[in-house]
Amino acid sequence: MALSCSTFIFAALSSILFSAPLSASQKVPNYTFMRNATVAPDISYYDYIVIGGGTAGCPLAATLSQNYSVLLLERGGSPYGNPNITNLAAFGAALSDTSPTSPAQRFISEDGVINSRARVLGGGSCLNAGFYTRASPQYAREAGWDGRAVNESYEWVEKVVAFEPEVKQWQSAVREGLLEIGVVPNNGFSYDHIGGTKVGGTIFDHQGFRHTAADLLQYANPSAITLLLHATVHRILFRVKDGSKPMAHGVVFRDSLGRKHKAYLNRHPKSEIILSAGALGSPQLLMLSGVGPRQHLRAHNISVTFDQPLVGQGMSDNPMNAIFVPSPQPVEISLIEVVGITSFGSYIEAASGENFAGGSPRDYGMFSPKIGQLSRVPPKERTPEAIAKATEAMQGLDQAAFRGGFILEKIMGPISSGHLELRTRDPNENPSVTFNYFQDPVDLERCVQGLSTVEKIIESKAFAPFRYPNMPLAMLLNMTANSPVNLLPKHTNSSLSLQQFCRDTVMTIWHYHGGCQVGKVVDRDYKVLGVDALRVIDGSTFNYSPGTNPQATVMMLGRYMGVQILTQRLPPTAAYQTQQ
Repeated sequence: MALSCSTFIFAALSSILFSAPLSASQKVPNYTFMRNATVAPDISYYDYIVIGGGTAGCPLAATLSQNYSVLLLERGGSPYGNPNITNLAAFGAALSDTSPTSPAQRFISEDGVINSRARVLGGGSCLNAGFYTRASPQYAREAGWDGRAVNESYEWVEKVVAFEPEVKQWQSAVREGLLEIGVVPNNGFSYDHIGGTKVGGTIFDHQGFRHTAADLLQYANPSAITLLLHATVHRILFRVKDGSKPMAHGVVFRDSLGRKHKAYLNRHPKSEIILSAGALGSPQLLMLSGVGPRQHLRAHNISVTFDQPLVGQGMSDNPMNAIFVPSPQPVEISLIEVVGITSFGSYIEAASGENFAGGSPRDYGMFSPKIGQLSRVPPKERTPEAIAKATEAMQGLDQAAFRGGFILEKIMGPISSGHLELRTRDPNENPSVTFNYFQDPVDLERCVQGLSTVEKIIESKAFAPFRYPNMPLAMLLNMTANSPVNLLPKHTNSSLSLQQFCRDTVMTIWHYHGGCQVGKVVDRDYKVLGVDALRVIDGSTFNYSPGTNPQATVMMLGRYMGVQILTQRLPPTAAYQTQQ
């Protein structure tokens, strides 16, 4: 069937990841300790209070509960029973949901890139593309982590949530293309970060069910942990005595009905509050609690607990760029499974989709206009009408064309960084965040080298079965740059200048981090500098993103630091037993 070039590219964007039949059922854990915050007492006491039941908070709370009482506060709901989260075939649907109860809360950075933050138990592991791969040993060494304990913590996570994917034709072609063009050696299947080409893990099992950080709560001691859903923390409470550091001793949170509750630490010198609210939530909540830049806090009428100008600094998001390739033959539905780890600081990955089944909903996967993930939107064009117009344009496409996929590059680091500031004192509202994509020329050069590598894969012999011979690279680049899901002002030279293509088609892959960085806001034990009894343990502490995809390391960090905290508090024999 002859189809126009524009139809091909729209179809390739649209079809990804939505045509597989839904699996029948998934075993749902029976967490007797999980309840709605509306039933919480007005005042309660615990040994540890963990703010944020996300990718780090769940393994952290589960570990601490082995020996102490733990309160885990999650502002969102449960992922269980929501097929838009649990089923691979529905990937992107949760991100498209912009309702107040959505598991994904959309935000738009000041750069103009539409992004999303998790609002659900399990955090970002409930929304992402599922790739599971560890950080490099060098990353662990630079972080000051114990190598053996790191490996044990990864293994603890992997027993529950990690799987080897079944690599099919599209992903195999990308792998063979990477090897053909010299991204070697072939490292087979591995969770490890190794230069060359490999198949990584996935948190989707062979039935297409997602396994998230929430599943790690099966390790928890049900008699020692309390998990409250729809519990939004408004501030951390500090006790301040003359001549000593402010000491965190409680939190104020509200339930879904707006009722106020307070939870306090039990009186013990090693009881702590631990922030695991993510790269936006943790610096935001520190500021709302009076720990942040003095002038900024005073501008919002927030009493200053501790003047810490580096809270909210060092915000980075690894930019991603992709080239879309319409396929002359059907391809499998696949998320990220293969990665090329290059020598120049770019990671090459791919995903694909196939024909829609009759009557299937069209949400368009990672590149839905409703997600807006591809769009770097000028402020005056950030309207529901613009997104609706792009969606409508895609809904009239020929069903036969809904196949193809994309090959993407994501740069390491990045070097470019920005900052986060409060907009309001409402913790439900997004803060203002700027990432400064490609501000550093090294980041831009890595993008250009990465896209050049993607071009070589597309032109490789291994990838030939998935390439229309009458569609040169320049055409693919122009179609990608001018696709209707991208609301950027268009540049006619996008296919000629890869630098311009990088800037025009920049998108997020949700790997943003920073705001409470080690050495600046927290020390190497993740204790907040300048105050007592408060730590931050999540991706906000990262100076740069670990490995090709961070979720494995964020989950590992929650377990790792939970064990470290217990080890520091328990007698040696008991600490050893806890680690088993």
